Amino acid sequence: MDDIRILYPIFALAALTFCVLFRMGWLRNLAVRQRRVPIKFYRTYDVGHEPEDMRVLTRHFINLFEAPVLFYTGVLLCYVTQSTSTLMIMLAWLYVALRLVHSVIHLSYNNIQHRFVVYGLSWVVMLVFWLLLFFRLAA
Repeated sequence: MDDIRILYPIFALAALTFCVLFRMGWLRNLAVRQRRVPIKFYRTYDVGHEPEDMRVLTRHFINLFEAPVLFYTGVLLCYVTQSTSTLMIMLAWLYVALRLVHSVIHLSYNNIQHRFVVYGLSWVVMLVFWLLLFFRLAA
C-alpha cells in the first residue's frame, strides 16, 4: 500500500525539533543578555560554563538528532518500499507521541525515572517498527 500518511509523523517530529531549537536559541540569547552565560562560551563551548537548565536543553536538542535518525530512516524506507500499513502508521505516531512526552518531561520537571520509562518505550516502539518492516520486506 502506497500511503503518504506514513510521512506525516516525520513532519510532527521535525516540528518538535524546531520548537526545541527555537526555545534553545531564545533562552541562550536571554542567558547571555542576563550575563548567566558568557558569550565566549558559545564560540567553543569550553570558556566558562553553561547553567544546568541550559545544559539540559542543549543535551535534549542533541538527543533529537540521535535516536530519531532510525525513525526518519525507517519511515522513509517504509514509504519508498510501499510497505506502509495501518499498524506501521500507528507505530510511527506512537513513537512521535512518546518523544513529545519525553521532551515535556525532560524540559520541565525532569524526573529521570519517568523520562527513562518513556525513552525506553520509544525504543521498543522503534524496534517493533523495524522488525515489522524487515519481515514485510523479507516476505
